[in-house]
Amino acid sequence: MKISVLQHAPAEHIPMRPGDATPTSRNLDPRMHPFAKARERNRALVAVKMERLFAKPFIASLEGHVDSVNVMTKKHGSLNIVASGSGDGEIIVHDIAQRQILTRIQAHKGILSGLCFAPEGRLLSCGLDKTVKLWETDSHTSSSGGAGPSEVRKPLTVYTEKAPLNSVDHHRSDPLFVTASNVVHLWDESKTSPVSSLTFLGSVETINAVRFNPSETSVLASIGSDRTFILYDVRTGKAERRTIMQMRMNSLAWSPTFPTTVLLASEDHNLYTFDIRALSNATQIYKAHVSAVMSCDWSPTGTEFVSGGWDRTVRIWKEGVGVRPEVYHTKRMQRVLSTAFTSDARFVLSGSDDGNVRIWKAKASEKLGILDTRERAAMEYRETLKKRWKFDAEVGRIARRRHIPKPVLKAGQLKKTMLDARQTKEDRRRQHTRAGESKPKPERKKIVIKEDS
Repeated sequence: MKISVLQHAPAEHIPMRPGDATPTSRNLDPRMHPFAKARERNRALVAVKMERLFAKPFIASLEGHVDSVNVMTKKHGSLNIVASGSGDGEIIVHDIAQRQILTRIQAHKGILSGLCFAPEGRLLSCGLDKTVKLWETDSHTSSSGGAGPSEVRKPLTVYTEKAPLNSVDHHRSDPLFVTASNVVHLWDESKTSPVSSLTFLGSVETINAVRFNPSETSVLASIGSDRTFILYDVRTGKAERRTIMQMRMNSLAWSPTFPTTVLLASEDHNLYTFDIRALSNATQIYKAHVSAVMSCDWSPTGTEFVSGGWDRTVRIWKEGVGVRPEVYHTKRMQRVLSTAFTSDARFVLSGSDDGNVRIWKAKASEKLGILDTRERAAMEYRETLKKRWKFDAEVGRIARRRHIPKPVLKAGQLKKTMLDARQTKEDRRRQHTRAGESKPKPERKKIVIKEDS
């Protein structure tokens, strides 16, 4: 007699490698799983609750400064070397991986206003004492262990200006750098006087910041106290275009992945991205801060950027998403004057008025350390569930929920009331005018007042 039996291949029911998940056999017929959707929603709810439960972004505070941390810069090609400059003219080079001070230099008399890394690991600094100094930095830990006074060190070169300096930036590869005061000067490292003056004709106001484009290295941009944003070309040796904004800009940063995109931090509590090929209107407005935005910096991936504001918060934004950023704050952190993304895009640095450089996780709930295969697969599955169910009312509410300090919350509510009142007034004025006389103007076009070339 012939008997038919069910046979299963053992390889289909055991892991292929040690550590892999055990394979499971499922009937994909939806009629056999009437509660699958409800179970998946419940898992998404648990996943988003776990994300908020483990959201602890603060890692450490790098002490050492006794005055406000005004500027911060990271070393090109390094994941752990960061330099910060304070209001008392001191430079500290940090190793953020070891949380140690590598070098302390008393660089300037008075406020240190600009700082950047030059090729070969050198540092370029400027201050209100009308000097630019080029420094050699050491890779070993300071002999004082970070607790003693600054080292008395002689700079490699000193360049003298006629006016107090507000910003400095070095070319990525060539021995050129630019300084900003009431004029923008282009310098050669081998010469003691400026090579050329790039200032726009007729402009006499103070330039607050100047930056080289990291991709189009002959192009640089500046922002000034007269609400201007100016583009320069090193090849022609002059200013090419000038745009006058509604409010003054406090910081700018070039996108590392899109050479034509620039990010501006404004005094009107917002951040703006512009395409320099069409400066008549902004490509995106980012609204969340309740006070002036003082600093901004892109992630190396170009998909995120960080901002710090006068409202004592650090916010991390998704590129192209102008609302609901990630908000970081502590009770002791004061006004945030400088921010930076690390070169691996996993951490964020902030320098504030209280003299501390703080390290944050770029993703608040990310687990640091080694992950095994099953844990990584579980995390990826939870991320997929959150994206699939983000439009669910309960899941979306928990994902958007953020604890904000009471002063910031009250200021945000007051700001919303004022903006709503302004919009209502505009709508009523339009209703009581002749048809076609008062057309609404897009908010992205209200930012730019005038463009010169």
